[in-house]
Amino acid sequence: MRIEDHTLNRLFFDWLLPIAIFVIIWIFISRKMSTMGSGVLNIGRNRARIHADDGPKVTFKDVAGVSEAKMELEEVIKFLKDSDYYKSLGGHMPKGVLLVGPPGTGKTLLAKAVAGEADVPFFSMSGSDFIEMFVGVGAARVRDLFEQARKKAPCIIFIDELDAIGRSRGAAQMVGGHDEREQTLNQLLVEMDGFDTTSGVVVMGATNRPEILDKALLRAGRFDRQIVVDKPDYKDRVEILKIHIRKLKLGEDIDLDVIAQRTPGFVGADLANICNEAAILAARHGHKAVMMSDFEAAIDRVLAGPEKKNRVLSPDEKKRVAFHESGHALVAVNVPTGEPVHKVSIIPRGVGALGYTLQLPVQEKFLSTKNELLDQIAVLLGGRVAEELIYGDVSSGAQNDLERASQIARAMVTQLGMSEKLGPITYGEEQRAQYLGVSGGTERNYSEATAKAIDDEVKRIVTDNLTRVRHILKENREHLEKLTAHLYEKEVIYGRDVYAICNVPAPDKKEKG
Repeated sequence: MRIEDHTLNRLFFDWLLPIAIFVIIWIFISRKMSTMGSGVLNIGRNRARIHADDGPKVTFKDVAGVSEAKMELEEVIKFLKDSDYYKSLGGHMPKGVLLVGPPGTGKTLLAKAVAGEADVPFFSMSGSDFIEMFVGVGAARVRDLFEQARKKAPCIIFIDELDAIGRSRGAAQMVGGHDEREQTLNQLLVEMDGFDTTSGVVVMGATNRPEILDKALLRAGRFDRQIVVDKPDYKDRVEILKIHIRKLKLGEDIDLDVIAQRTPGFVGADLANICNEAAILAARHGHKAVMMSDFEAAIDRVLAGPEKKNRVLSPDEKKRVAFHESGHALVAVNVPTGEPVHKVSIIPRGVGALGYTLQLPVQEKFLSTKNELLDQIAVLLGGRVAEELIYGDVSSGAQNDLERASQIARAMVTQLGMSEKLGPITYGEEQRAQYLGVSGGTERNYSEATAKAIDDEVKRIVTDNLTRVRHILKENREHLEKLTAHLYEKEVIYGRDVYAICNVPAPDKKEKG
């Protein structure tokens, strides 16, 4: 009996007990992971977030600056609200709507607004949510997503960052390939081409890299309607600012026109950040309301970086920087097409900026003439020439100015055909398509002799403007010294002071168009 008891004990402790412990741990882990929505048994289920029907809905009133995109999406809303009308005419809604635009322009917000206007369920999922280390999981999640969507039709499926799974197939791949991504894309293509056009499911996608999407994804019958959500212009920025300042307690001196003029190229996310930064600065300074000075400081922080209060310049360096920035401002005031000077500062900011001269456009421009580009080069050279005129030598502070002036001059010669010597010809072919202002680079397609002629012409444009700027500053040296003395004392001066010192009438900064 003792031997049998010993055998049973060994059997229990050596085999049955470890197996029982293993089973208990397995059950515990499986249940724990299942409650998190990522258990082994439901790893193929989609991770789409269904926005609550009883929560605050986003509508077109919450979206500004994309009037053209709103007009395009009105048809989607009408279809979701009254699909029977389209069926009676024998038509159907496009299966997919692709929102294309730079980051931060409000593509996701626009998709939510469409769902809010149509009052339908909104499935939101990022492209990267489909991808897992296990091959086949992404395809399973796509199937599950569309199955759930059909049950809640009419509804909207929104896939953000579509390029994460929609990248073109057949390109060079890493060792081992991208089987999981390709299977996910293939399943998405099948679902979009296979589900009934009358089911009331509208698929919306968003990307800022449409040029890399697979052609099969963009063909008719899938994402067959593409809507560009571009950067807002001046008037759109004003409307966007009106939305973002709703929750702010504003001072009486707030001027949205000036804020919009100071933020060319900013998208909706940037403007929201400006408003938040202004509120933070107002709290830091103990203001009872957000003042215009807080917005000015917030824009300066975003554009040039935070103030470097610990970076103390010596009196000689501070004087040189003051002459440098005054040179920029004085040339801007005296050239025919110079944009109005708004602000001049010699307070160090960011990584290497010891000062800056800010100009505001009178109008939002989409074209630049040859004379306007030459005047831009002249303004950029004003700081270097001012140092040369006063000190007899130059400093490293003009490095960025020279780089930008050279870029403009080279673009005039090689891309814009503005050189009389080389004629109206472009030099350098684009390697990849240019989209949303991002160039794929250029390759050289001209001879060594032409390359030398281009270099000579770029040098001539810059040196001619150097001579021109020297003449302007020599004629206005008295104004240059007065402007520098005032800037050295105040550290920050505004356009009205610049024009008063230079005896030039200040232009109207309100947009006339």
